[in-house]
Order: sequence, then structure tokens, then C-alpha cells
Amino acid sequence: MGEEVDGNTVLAQSLKQQGVEFIFGIIGYPVIELSMALQMADIHYVGMRNEQAACYAAQALGYLTGNPAGVLCVSGPGVLHTFAGMANAQINCWPVVVIGGSSPQDHEGIGGFQECNQVELARPYCKYSARPPSVSLIPLHVEKAVRLSKNGRPGAVYLDFPANILSAKVDSTTIPRQYGPTEIPLIYPDPVKIQEAVELLGQAKRPLVIVGKGAAYSRAEKEVNELINASNLPFLATPMGKGVVPDTSDRCIGPARSLALQKADVILLLGARLNWILHFGRPERFSPDVKVIQIDILAEELHNSVKSAVAIQSDIKTAVSQIVDSLKQKKFEFSSSEEWWKVLKRKCEDNRKIVDGMASDVQPPLNYYAVFKNLYENIPEDCIIVSEGANTMDIGRSMLLNKLPRHRLDAGTFGTMGVGPGFAIAAALYCRHYEPKKRVICVEGDSAFGFSGMEIETMARYKLPITVVVVNNSGIYTGMEPEVFKDIQDSGEITKVTPPGCLSSCTRYDNMMALFGKPGFFVQTVPELKEAIGQALKIEDGPTVINVIINPTADRKPQTFNWLTESKL
Repeated sequence: MGEEVDGNTVLAQSLKQQGVEFIFGIIGYPVIELSMALQMADIHYVGMRNEQAACYAAQALGYLTGNPAGVLCVSGPGVLHTFAGMANAQINCWPVVVIGGSSPQDHEGIGGFQECNQVELARPYCKYSARPPSVSLIPLHVEKAVRLSKNGRPGAVYLDFPANILSAKVDSTTIPRQYGPTEIPLIYPDPVKIQEAVELLGQAKRPLVIVGKGAAYSRAEKEVNELINASNLPFLATPMGKGVVPDTSDRCIGPARSLALQKADVILLLGARLNWILHFGRPERFSPDVKVIQIDILAEELHNSVKSAVAIQSDIKTAVSQIVDSLKQKKFEFSSSEEWWKVLKRKCEDNRKIVDGMASDVQPPLNYYAVFKNLYENIPEDCIIVSEGANTMDIGRSMLLNKLPRHRLDAGTFGTMGVGPGFAIAAALYCRHYEPKKRVICVEGDSAFGFSGMEIETMARYKLPITVVVVNNSGIYTGMEPEVFKDIQDSGEITKVTPPGCLSSCTRYDNMMALFGKPGFFVQTVPELKEAIGQALKIEDGPTVINVIINPTADRKPQTFNWLTESKL
């Protein structure tokens, strides 16, 4: 006979055995004892203010480390609140393990407290959803869940634990021997397909490389940089593919994105999907005759939306490494004197002039471009930038440059608002434990900040030095001038005449820092912005909020196309 152990202890030790180091969550019945068991198992527990934000934080840490973090939530509503985060992780392809408490099994069907069919409800939002039927089988399900969360295309998994399973005690000798986390197998490409891709690149007159989030997640920056530098191919990055090759590279043609997509005759797609972010790979955004070389870890993604000329199932690292070797053997280099390079560089320069002109207008109320230009010039080069919002995120993507991979976190493939504070908490914890000299800058639209803004208390509690910059236009897309907004408030018909996207005018989000006895900064001019950034970066024992008031009707520069491709079906 061995010693007795309860389900909480077995679960905590199983998670630790599988390499889970961080759990984010909110405690309550029936997971209070589990939270303490996690800490006793030497797992970091981070208490959050909302289960959605906890799930956002956990998946972001999974992306940054390559190892899944966990989410702990209570039964019923607690589990349901995680579904937005689970869906975001699943669509974003980030690993996360959600652990939900549930009603005791003998209360099911008779109206148990927060009774909910959680396993089935979670299933559409994850790769694996299960309830271990006994304490002894907990290690088996934890191993499988963690393995599935990070193998193949990463994603979310859910494990359900009824109160009676967590509290049940068993003889430790009845628990099967646990084994640690297994290595993620590398997928190597078909050599024939690699040669087809190289030949197609060699024939291209207007080639383009698109670097996706998959290249960032797979840690393929060394191989992708070697490809770009050796071949002299122009490239652009998807939002979170930024930094795999530095945005400052002279081969980055991000400012000419629309032209490059529309005119390219051969596109090498590295860990990016032809979804809405890349306009589905279809005309008019793309040439009808474009030939796509697609590299993806998931076979089901190949030929999705359009038929690829060459479709390669592989890890990005292995495929790109072989492409580089083959290009070097052929002594391939795309000449800078080619007309394609000249066209792209002219377009980049023309767009930079437009943006520089808008950024030079520093008269208050400020516009987005003036804010981002001066923000970028005053933050550390190696900081992790978190960004969400409508114009705030989209304009910031082109102006807040990344020189390192996995240093931009934004609303992602699912376009989820409210992710920013959770992502920033994860990034700050990552920096604290793995790269302690780095800072986190969280750039929020005022609407986006409203979704999860109370997580600044979490930041303060754990003394995370996050600089939150709220770009405040008093609305979701546009707001109203203070005087006009006041007149509407006083009209007596505010709910009938206020534009649906309007928020309170010039809200003092900076005053939220007074809740923690810390300074916030109210900014209306460029000199005030520079001063606030300088002061905020000196704060190392907690967060601060810089509230930047901009013109409520500020907008992005004129677009060649609508930002979202419309269906022609």
C-alpha cells in the first residue's frame, strides 16, 4: 500500500510532469484546493480578473515559449467564459490547456450547482475535450491533452474535472507510471516538391515571399533570414510574422503590400494561410495567374481557397533550409536591377512620403500617424509590442516596426478584441522569467481597452512593468468632439441619437492608476507623449497607463482597396 493522494494532487503533479509551468485563472468552487495544489507542485499560478483574459494570457505564453500554459476556471459560467479564448487559440494555432471544474457527478441531471455539459460545449473550440473518469486516469488524459495542444497545428484542449474526482483519494500505487513530455516530431518535406518550388522561383519575374505567424511559432527565423538574404527575394510579413525577418530590412516591401500581392507572379507562402488576412489569395487582390508555393505543417490546409502550384507539407525550418541549399547550389539570386524591384521600391517610397506627411502634422488633436511615429522613436528596439483596436492596430502594424520574431502580439486571425491586457501580462511574465531586460508596450484603442481594462489590477498585483498606451479617439471607429457629445448627452434622447460607435469623450483612463497609488499620464501633444514614455519606462515595479487623446475623426491614409475583401459569390 502506498500513501493516499487526492485528484487535485494527481492533476497538479501530472501537469508539472508534462512541462506546464504557468496556470492563469480565477478560483472558486470546486477548484480552490486545486489552485493550491498547483503551487505546491511548483507551478506558477497567476490570478486574473476574467476567464477570457486568463485564456488569452495562457495562449500568448504558449506562443512565446512553444510550451502550453494552462487556464483554471470554475464550473458553468467560468468554463463558458473561456470559450472566446479557446476559439482564439484554436484559430490562432497557439497551444493552451483549459482545466475546468464541474458539478459532482452524483448531482448531474438533478440541477447541480452550475451544472453544464462542459465537455461537449467545449468540443467545437478545441482539438481535444475529455473528462478523466477516475483519479488514476488523470495522468493519461493530461499527457494526451498537452501532447495534442502542441503537436501538428497547435491549439486548445479542454479537460473537465467534477468536484468528486478532484476530492477523491486513491492509493498512489494505483496510478500508472507517468512519463514526461514527448518531443514534437519534425515533418520533412518531399524532396521532389522542394525542387519544383526552386524551379518555379527561378522562373519568376515578379516573385514574393510571405512570412506568416507559423514561421514565427516554429522558430524558423534563422532559416528564413538566410533565404531572404541569399536570394534577394522581396518579402512581406503577416501581422504576427513581423520580425521573423526584421521590418527594417531593405528587402521588406511592406509599404507596397497591395501592389506586391496584386502583381506577383510567384508567391512563396511560409506558414501563412490564404484566409481573410491575405484576401483568400484571389483576384482582384492577387493576379489571376499567380502561382503559389505553399508550405504548411497541416496537410488539410494545402490548396485551401486556391490550388497551389506546389504544395509542401512540412515544418517551415526543414523546408526552408532545403530550399536555401538548393538555391545556393544553383547560385540563384534575384537581381536588384530587375524591373520588379524597381517598381516595388518606387511604391514603398511613395507610400512612405504619404505617411511621413501625415506623421509630421503634430497639431493637437493628434492623428494616429503622429502618435505612432513618436511612440516608435521613443520605445526600446527590442520591446514586445502588444496591439489591438481597429485603426490603432492596423495603422500601428505598419509604423511600430519589429526587428525580432514573436515580438508582436495582436488580435490575430480571429480578430478578437480584448486580448491586449492578457497578452501583455503573458509577455511581461515571459520577459521576467526568460529575457528580464525586455519591456512590454501594450498599445490599445480605447474601445479595445474597455474589454479587459481591469486586468491592470493583475499587472499591479504581480508588479509587471507594462506600459499601456491608450490611443483614445472616444469611439470604436470614430468618436465625437467633446462639445458635440455633451450636447447630445443633455438632449434627453441620448440612446436614439448617439452614433452606435461613440464612447464617452476624452475618458481619463490614466486616472485608473490612482487605484494603485501609481501615476498615469494624460497626453494631448507630442512633447507630452515623449515625456510620458520616458517616465513610464523608468517604472519597474508595475504598470502605467498613457492616455493619448487624438482627433475623434482621425483615420488611416486612403486605401487602394477596402481593408476586407468582399465575397463575390
